[in-house]
Amino acid sequence: MNKPMTGPRWLTLLGAALVLGALNFSIVGKENIKRNGEVVYLRLAPVDPRSLMQGDYMALRFALAQELERGVAPAGTTPREGETRWATVALDAQQVAHLAPADGAATLRLRYRIRGGRVWLGTNAFFFEEGSAERFNGARYGEFRVDRSSGEAVLVGLRNATLDPM
Repeated sequence: MNKPMTGPRWLTLLGAALVLGALNFSIVGKENIKRNGEVVYLRLAPVDPRSLMQGDYMALRFALAQELERGVAPAGTTPREGETRWATVALDAQQVAHLAPADGAATLRLRYRIRGGRVWLGTNAFFFEEGSAERFNGARYGEFRVDRSSGEAVLVGLRNATLDPM
């Protein structure tokens, strides 16, 4: 005869269902941004060499993140770890994002977080197929899709100096 589930088993299954549900909700949200988000390019800043210990990937740093870091906290203060903020950016004719001037019309808000005292624009790495590192040496921009309502940005690829796909 089967006993009804009680106690720790039931709680474990409920917890697992909640975690899987939240994970799937997040995946669906990011896929929606990739499909319907606005195309925005962020200029890459100098990057670190790829790590052989973690597989083939390119460490990314964005010029916009560096600009934000210079003005992220008033002198003598430090931003709180995990804090979420928004950068007001203007897009040029090629959809490249730049910090919007104080008197200019902003076209988009990008959400960013503070991690390890640095600005985090959604990702700091681009993973690629083993053996294809040479293909990405000319990367100069990160191609993002941005949800206008939340400001969330999802990296979908890298582009060269003329914004051609890599």
